[in-house]
Formats: sequence, C-alpha cells, structure tokens
Amino acid sequence: MRTVLFASLRTYARRYAAAVVAVVAAVALIVVTNALTSATKSGLQAGLDAPFQNAVGGVEFPADEAIEKYVDQGGWPMGTSYQAVRTEKKQLGDRVPIGTVSTESRWQWQTLEAGRFPTASGEAVANAAAAKTHDVAVGDTIRVGSGANVAEVTVVGLVDAPNMWSSNLYVTWPQMQEWSDSYVPMLLTAATGSADDDWVASGELVDTLQKRLNNEIDVVAYMVLIFAAIALFVSVLVITNTFTILFAQRMRDFALLRAMGATKRQVLRSVRREALVLGVLATLLGLVIGALLGWGIVAVVRALAENAPLGDVSYEWPWLVGAGAMGVLTTLVASWLPTRRLMRLSPLAALRPQEGFEVRGAGRLRIALGLGIVLAGVAMMFFAVSVNDPFAGLMTVLLGGSVAFVGVMLLGPVLVPALVHLAGHALAVVSGTPAKLASANAGRNPKRTAATAASLLVGVTLTTGVLTGMNTIRGALSDEMAAQHPIDMVLQSGTEPIAADALGRVEKVGGVDDAVEVPGAVATIEPVGKGESAPLPLPVVAPPVSDVPLKEISVDEGTIVLPYEAADELFDGDQVKLALDGRTTTLEVKVDAIDGAARVSAETLAELTQNPKTYAIWVRAARSADAEELGGSLSAILPDADLANGKADRAWVELQLDVMTWAVVGLLAISVLIALAGIANTLGLSVLERGREHALLRALGLTRRQLRRTLAAEAVLLSAVAAVVGTVLGVFIAWRGSEVLLDGVVAGDDARFDMPVLQLVAVVLVAGLAGLISCVAPSKRAVKVSPAEGLALD
Repeated sequence: MRTVLFASLRTYARRYAAAVVAVVAAVALIVVTNALTSATKSGLQAGLDAPFQNAVGGVEFPADEAIEKYVDQGGWPMGTSYQAVRTEKKQLGDRVPIGTVSTESRWQWQTLEAGRFPTASGEAVANAAAAKTHDVAVGDTIRVGSGANVAEVTVVGLVDAPNMWSSNLYVTWPQMQEWSDSYVPMLLTAATGSADDDWVASGELVDTLQKRLNNEIDVVAYMVLIFAAIALFVSVLVITNTFTILFAQRMRDFALLRAMGATKRQVLRSVRREALVLGVLATLLGLVIGALLGWGIVAVVRALAENAPLGDVSYEWPWLVGAGAMGVLTTLVASWLPTRRLMRLSPLAALRPQEGFEVRGAGRLRIALGLGIVLAGVAMMFFAVSVNDPFAGLMTVLLGGSVAFVGVMLLGPVLVPALVHLAGHALAVVSGTPAKLASANAGRNPKRTAATAASLLVGVTLTTGVLTGMNTIRGALSDEMAAQHPIDMVLQSGTEPIAADALGRVEKVGGVDDAVEVPGAVATIEPVGKGESAPLPLPVVAPPVSDVPLKEISVDEGTIVLPYEAADELFDGDQVKLALDGRTTTLEVKVDAIDGAARVSAETLAELTQNPKTYAIWVRAARSADAEELGGSLSAILPDADLANGKADRAWVELQLDVMTWAVVGLLAISVLIALAGIANTLGLSVLERGREHALLRALGLTRRQLRRTLAAEAVLLSAVAAVVGTVLGVFIAWRGSEVLLDGVVAGDDARFDMPVLQLVAVVLVAGLAGLISCVAPSKRAVKVSPAEGLALD
C-alpha cells in the first residue's frame, strides 16, 4: 500500500492544489500573528525597567498625600499631562503627551541624545524622534498649555526614551504641577515605602508591568487568532469538498484495489496516510511562508513608520507547534468523512459506470432541522436587545448569528441550488444557452454545490457584517464627535479681546471655508449654595447665529454651559452667579465637553454688558483641508489665542475606525481567498469528472467559446449566490449587533442603522469577478480536449 500511496500523490498532486493553498494560508496566518506579537512585545518591553534603575520601589497612581510624602524623602513622580503645544512657527497638537524630567541625575532615566538635561523650571527636553518630525531643535521656545495655564519652556536637550514611558516633551515636576489635568501614573521612591500606600519593590513592580503588558498584547493576538480559526474553518470546508470530489472520481481505483484483495482498512489507511502526508507538507510550507512573511512585514513596518514600537521577531515554540498541529489535524478531519462514505460501497457497485457520487439533495429531516436552527438563531438576536449588559447583548447576537449560520449551512443543498437556478434563468436572458447549462450543472449535485458555496459564504458573511457594523458605528461616532466638536476650529482669547482685523486675516488662510466672530466678555463666576468662595475670572461667549458650526449649539436663556476643565466641583443643575461691571445674573449650570470658553445665551451676555468684544473666532474648514496644517497656520496668525482643533479630533477617531475596519477586512480576505481557491479547485475537478459530458456537448454543436462561457457562468453563479446570501446574513447580524451597541454604548436612541450600500454591492461584484477569474484555468483545460478524446474517457 506504500507504493499505492506514493503513486496516488504523484498522480493527483495537481488536484490537491486548493487543499494545499487553504492549509498553507491558515498556518501562515498563525505564524505571522506570532511574529507581530513577539515584535510588539520586544519593542514595548525594551527599556521597561529603565526608570527603576536607581529606585528602591514605587507606587502606581499614588494619592496626593503619598506624592508629597515620598517627594520629601527624595522620590520622583513620573507625571503625565496632555496639553496644547505650539512653537513659534506652528501648532504641534491640541493634546500632546507631556512627561516629567528630573533635575537630579539619579532620576534622569531618559537617554540624552543632544544638549543637556534641565536644571530649573522653564526648561524642557524633547523626544528626539518627535523633535525631528516637528522640526524642533535645542534652543527653541515652546508654548505649552492653554488659557491662563500657558507656560513657555526652552528646549535644552533631546532625549530617547523606552516606548512604554515615551512622551513628546518632558518638563520639570514644578512645571507639571501648574496644570490641573496632570496625573502621576508612577511614583519612584528612594527608600522602602509603606504597604498602606500600595508601595511595591522595584523588581516586583517591573514584573507586574511586564505581565500586564504581555496580557494586553496577547488579547490582541487572541483576537487575530479568531480570524485564523475562521480561515481554518474555511480550509476544512474547502479540503472536505476537494476530497469528496476527488475520492468520488477515484471510486474505480479504490474498487479495483478491493477486487485485487485489499481490505477496507488497508484502503482507508492508504487514503488517510495520503491526507496526512498532504497535511504535513502543506503545514511545513505554511510555517516557512509564515516565518518569512512575519519577518518581512515587521521590516516593512519599521521602514515606513520609524516610531512603530516593533522590536526583534522571535518565534515561540507553542505558536509554531500549535500552528503545525492545527494544519495537520485540519487536513485529517477534512478527509475523514469522505473516506467513510466511500468505503460503504462494495467493489462491484463502485465499478459500475456512475456519473457522480451522492447526488441526492437534503432530506426532510435536514430541512426541518435547518429551519428550526435558523429561527432559533434569529430569536436569540432579537432577544439580545433586551439584555441589560451591552457586552452580554453583543455576545448573544454573535451566538445567535452563529446558530443561524449553521441553520443556513444545513439548508444549503436546498437554498443554494434553488438560488443558482433562479439566477441562471435571469442570466440566460443575456448569455443564452451557457447560463442554462451552468445552472443545470450546479443543480445536479446539490450537496457539492452547497459545500462549494459554503466556504465563500463564511468569508462574505463576516466581511459584510464587519463593513456594515463599522459603518453604522462610524456614523454614530461621527454624530457624537460632531456634537462634542461642532466647530472645526476655535480660536479662543484668554483675558484680552481678539484684534479687530483678525477675522479678515483668518478668512485669507488657505483651507478656511468660512469664519465668524463670537462676542463675549471676561466675567467672574461664583457658586451658589456651596459655601463662601472668591469669585474667579471666567471668559464667556455667546454663540452667534451662523452656519459655521456643524450642529446647533445655541444656549438656553438662564443657562451657562461649562467645559469640564472649568467646572471644577460644579455639576449639572448647580446655580452660579455671573458678574461683570456691577451687573449680576444667576444661571443654571450645564457641564459638557465643549471647545473654547464657557457659553451663555445672547440675552444673558446683553444683561452683563452692553459693549461685548470679540473673544473667539469660529472657523469652518474646507472638506479637503488638512486639520493639523490648518491649525498650525491659524495659530501662526493669532499666537496669543488658544486653538481648539475639533476637525483634528474628529479626523483622529475616523482614522482609528479606518485602521480597525481595514485590518479586520484584510484578515477576513484571507478566508475569502481560500474559498475562491476552493471554487477554482471544484471547477477543475468538475471538468475532469464531466469530460465525457463536455465532449458530447461539443459533438452536438457547442463551440469552445460556449463551453468556456458555460464554465464561467457556473463559477459566477456560485460566487454571486454565495455573496448575496452572505451579504443578507452579514447585514442582518450587523443590524442586530449595532442596535445593541448603539442603544447601550455609543449614541443612545438617536443612533441610526447605516448600511454601506456601495460597499456591499462592491463585495458582491468582486466575489462574482473573482469567481470568473477562478474558472480561467479549468475552462482552458476543458476546451483543450477534442470531442473524440473526451468521448473515449472513462
């Protein structure tokens, strides 16, 4: 039987192409995930212990009392804040990460690249990579902060820091304390501390941080492995279909072996050894390709993004062993059922002329079971909306979608051929006889047709579901971001009015579509009913009636809208007194995330002053304008005004959604490609199986061109039907899932389901086109056989 094994592998090597491609792609995806995970770990963990070199221990997120206590004992707080930063030339950003640097050498854990470390407040060092990007050099003066908390610091050095602790700019601790929104994620101590302060020794603290970082990276890796599992599942479908067709075509060979004395066990053992050899070879190839791709992808990312936190690639044996085991087991499992069905036939029955292998469709029990499972899955998805916990609700939707998908798979032998037959009649209006023949061919073996379409159905369902869900979430987040940042750019004055000619200069800046002056004044604010406190100065503006804002932002009379940073201990519904030039009015507080100064109604501003000045300019940017570049230009015109760049904030959120969407779609594309390889292989094997039939059609007058069109129509019909069914399933699952998310997490009852029609149409068209491409090689082989040669085939 060993001779039979090697002879079979040599004879049928080309027919196993799709199975090999499926296993190689799935295994390679797991190995690439290992490469990216290891590179990310090594990059982020490089220098993780650098700040602790001279520390005895530390406290994570210490209380103010602990900070004061340990600083007095010689400790060092690693403060962090996010502030607006601008140079004399341009705005570097509205929320730039700022860290702390010590004036004592023992706490200067950053690596000095140029210049020196600060020796006093008012001096700072900049991250060398960020300084290169923003054209910042030693000796430059940088304005940090906004409003009354603006500070000017001089860059005295450039430093390099580990990714874990990296910031764009480092200032002294006294400088950091001037900003109310700063916090201390880590406090380093020079001596042993108290357990009451959650003090931990340096070695133990570094180990904890390392484990936490590993877990966070591994979570991402596990998410990627979900897509690898999907690719493996699709691989099982493709390989199972391949073995089913191939073994059906080899029935006469197996029957002859049985007739010559081989037992069932010997034939089965030979076939399964054949699958094992195929799985091992494909797995080894997948491991090699995955390792090379992993190194290559990391190298490309490093070359394109210098700041990417990627270190050296190190392949870990659990990943490689796991990938190898799954590749081999996938092939063995996929070959198990076809061989069991095959050996049920007697040698004499298998030697009889047969056109195919198990051409029956689905039975009544299967249809009833499929319908019941589909209805159960749909019911679960509708029930998910009533679940209070959004995460549990989303999991219920995904579980219900999976259950419904299994039901559709069970109904496949009925559903897919029926849809192919229906689509074939529609296509026949355009292409005539080839489409009719194609739909008839697809319906002759319903189970094979359903299995071929099932692999593509998985990928399309997931892809369209992701696209639809992300598009809906994008719309909800865009509405939410537009509500939080309804103005593209806000130039806000602090205590002095904006110059009279500022509006004209702003309107001349390239990228500005429209601008409007906003009247306001500097009043004093005092809480009502919260004890005695000194009135504090507060710039207020009254939103004008203008089309510059993206959304309606008018303020009700008797209300003041305070930004979170100005609210301090005030909450919605509190009362405050607003006073200016001896005039006083009591207002109800509403705290919100707004750009610029506190807002009051025009009537309230008129009560406070009869002579309001311009304290802000609101800007609508052109759609094509670069947010960061435009912000820098406006800051250069009005360097004394604070810039709130709402367009940049919205663009950042959209960028994250784009990255997430395309990353997921890219991973799912692997399973789609595997499925298309399966369709090509199925057509190729079908061409071999139907050689006599094609020859008879050619003898009856079917031209080579018509035969190619028949095979092309069959591939397109299979792909398009799978794409349409998958799109319907994906959209339905995304509808239920996004409803759970939007109602519970993102945007509440005002959110709307937003279906990306053009993208979904593109998915169907691409699937059909890919199916057309997949039939090129099989159709070429089919037309090369002359009618006489074809009629002589077994």
